[in-house]
Amino acid sequence: MTEPALAHSTEFGRMYSRSLSEPPTVPSITTVIAQGSTSLDGWHSHMAATAVVKDPKLPASLGNPGALRSLVKEASRASERYRDQAAERGTRVHYYCEQVSLRALDLPHELEAARTALLEHGEHQFADRFDEWWDLYQVEPLAPEITVWNDELGYAGTLDLVARINGRLCLIDYKTKNTDRDGQVKPLDDKVVMQLVAGMKAKESLVDAGKGVWEPWAYGEDPLLLGVAVGQTEVRPMRANPAVLPQHWFKFCALRRLWQTSYDVAGAGRALLPIAPPPVGAHAVRSPQTSST
Repeated sequence: MTEPALAHSTEFGRMYSRSLSEPPTVPSITTVIAQGSTSLDGWHSHMAATAVVKDPKLPASLGNPGALRSLVKEASRASERYRDQAAERGTRVHYYCEQVSLRALDLPHELEAARTALLEHGEHQFADRFDEWWDLYQVEPLAPEITVWNDELGYAGTLDLVARINGRLCLIDYKTKNTDRDGQVKPLDDKVVMQLVAGMKAKESLVDAGKGVWEPWAYGEDPLLLGVAVGQTEVRPMRANPAVLPQHWFKFCALRRLWQTSYDVAGAGRALLPIAPPPVGAHAVRSPQTSST
C-alpha cells in the first residue's frame, strides 16, 4: 500500500496523528487487526528450508561447517526477504491503482510512471488485469486513498478507494495476490471484512493533512464493501457478506481493547523489580524456649 501522510511507524505498530505537526495518538486499522494474528512459525521454517535446498552453494558447502553456517544464516532470512519484496510489490501495485483513479477524476497523476515501475520489475500484468477489471466494472471513483478517523473507539486508517459501481456506493480495499497453479488469483483472507467494516464505521475523513482539517465521514451509510484481489492473471472482487458485519465489528472492537491494554502495560513501568537479600542475621533460627515445671 502507499504511505498516508499522517501514518507513523512506532514501537506499538502503525499509528496516526491528526495533522502533520502533531504526534500519533491512535493505532491504524491494520495494527489493530494484527493483534489477532496467528503464528507463522511453520511458514518461516518452510521458507528457510526451501532456501537452503535451492541454494546453488549447497553442494560445495557439504562437509564444510563454516560454509554451512553461512548458508543457514542466509536462509534464515528468506521469509523476511520474501515479506519485504511482497510489500514493495504491493506498494507499486497500489500506487498504480491510485493513479488510475486520479486520472479518472481529472486530477494530477503519475500513471505512466507507475506503469513503468511495474514494467521494470516484470509486474506489468498486474496493471493490465486491473485496467480490464476497471473497464469491465465501469468504476466511478469518488475518493482514492482517503484517510478516516474514529474518535469514539480510537483508530484511523486509509481506504484504497471510495467509488460507485453500477450506481452503488462501494468501499474498496485492494490486495495484491499471487496466482495459484491453476492460473487463478489466490483467495482473500477474511480479515479484509474486518478492515472494511472498520473503515465504514469511521466518523471523520481527512481534508487537509497539513492543517489537520477533518470533515464528517460521508460514505458510511450502507455501502457495498469490496475486497479486490489484484493478480497477474485476473482481478477478483469479493463482497463482504452483510450478515457477518456485526460479528467482525465486535471482533475489531475487542482487538482494539487488546491493543490498548498492551499499550498501557508498556507505559506502566517495570514489571519486575530486583530484590535484595534480607539483612544478615534477620533469618537466624531462635532456640525454642522450654517450659518450666
